[in-house]
Amino acid sequence: MSISGSRKKGSKFINTIPTESAGFGKMLPILKEYINNKAENTPKIALGPFKTDISIYDTPPETGLRITWVGHSSLLIEVDGIRILTDPVWSQRVSFSQSFGPKRFFQPPVALADLPKIDVIISSHDHYDHLDKATIKFFADKNVPFICSVGVCTYLESWVIHKAFIHEVDWGDSVMIGDCNITAAPARHFSGRGITHRDETLWSSFVIKGPQHNIYFGADSGYSPDFKAIGETFGPFDLTMLEIGAYGTYWPDIHMGPDNASNAHLDLKGDIMMGIHWGTFNLAPHAWYEPAERLVQFGKDKNIKLFLPEPGQPTEVLPLVTNWWKKFMS
Repeated sequence: MSISGSRKKGSKFINTIPTESAGFGKMLPILKEYINNKAENTPKIALGPFKTDISIYDTPPETGLRITWVGHSSLLIEVDGIRILTDPVWSQRVSFSQSFGPKRFFQPPVALADLPKIDVIISSHDHYDHLDKATIKFFADKNVPFICSVGVCTYLESWVIHKAFIHEVDWGDSVMIGDCNITAAPARHFSGRGITHRDETLWSSFVIKGPQHNIYFGADSGYSPDFKAIGETFGPFDLTMLEIGAYGTYWPDIHMGPDNASNAHLDLKGDIMMGIHWGTFNLAPHAWYEPAERLVQFGKDKNIKLFLPEPGQPTEVLPLVTNWWKKFMS
């Protein structure tokens, strides 16, 4: 079985199954859900500070697979001899303005300038909480290759990433970085950084296969049959990194939440599951810690091995639930 390329309707990319992306028709009920919400969306106790011991990067991971969760969907993945940075966001807010919009709960545990050598950066799609202009511009003179979904290259090039360092990929396309093959795969989501031009760039997930490890970066996605197809085509996976946060009543098609994310992990034929896309920004009407609390329970119910490290800690991938968030629950 193989993964087919993306599809378009006119100028707009479309998902593999019909998807409601919570557009204008849902704005009023979504607003009401926020207004009536009583959950602790933003921590009452300040999170952190979290600090990364960068000397750890001087020694390769013993198992060949180590991950530093910077926050949200920003991960430093060390796998089979290469270092991958996913959807890097170091700015204070995920918005078109740094004056307002969702603000981070804790400071990045490692400064951009202190990162070890990065072999490739993955940009899954163009939303502000995944594609951060200031962070991308930091890499403008670093000669780091980027792998991005179709159309996202327009932003990268406008932020002075040289075209020669950009690999633009459709679903099913692969790029070799070191000994690792990185393949774009479907996700069920949408794109756009404003009211206009929605869905004119592609959104993707990524399969990362090296000589020793096979891992999956899910980026943003609602639940869909795509996960089973990806599992059958590329699985089984040693590790799946799946979004568990930013879910709500009115957008089940584009964000999974912990229940469907754990179902997706099983569809993918995953061994260990890491929950990402939570605990960093207030993007949805649920308590900031709820995704992790619920995932731990689903892990027990569904017999799933979980990997939930503390932010900023370079951690070898083994079953691990640190419960770091409990220290900050009010």
